[in-house]
Amino acid sequence: MTERARSTPAQSAGDRGEERAAQFLQRKGLRIIDRNYRTRQGEIDLVAMDGDVLVFVEVRMRSEARFGGGAESVDSRKCSRLVAAARHYLMRLGREPACRFDVVSLECDAPTWIRAAFDVY
Repeated sequence: MTERARSTPAQSAGDRGEERAAQFLQRKGLRIIDRNYRTRQGEIDLVAMDGDVLVFVEVRMRSEARFGGGAESVDSRKCSRLVAAARHYLMRLGREPACRFDVVSLECDAPTWIRAAFDVY
């Protein structure tokens, strides 16, 4: 993981949210193996192992649900970017383990974990 300078309050809040999501997932038994994996195509907030399954995690934060929750904000465009970044990650591994895409939504400080939030065809 590489450290990056954060300059805005929103970016700092995002970092704190990702840390909270990572701690939440670790308490649920996942092992975090990478954070903020970036490619030209997109970024993966967290990469974890859930047993033998490689999990790509998108963390979404919302201070209020009035405009839809965090999970609803993962639209088809965001999914495409996550899949492209995941493919890049898998190419670096040189193997393709069982994978899934999860979303951790932090709304009003309560984490919601959506396993297998979307499928890749």
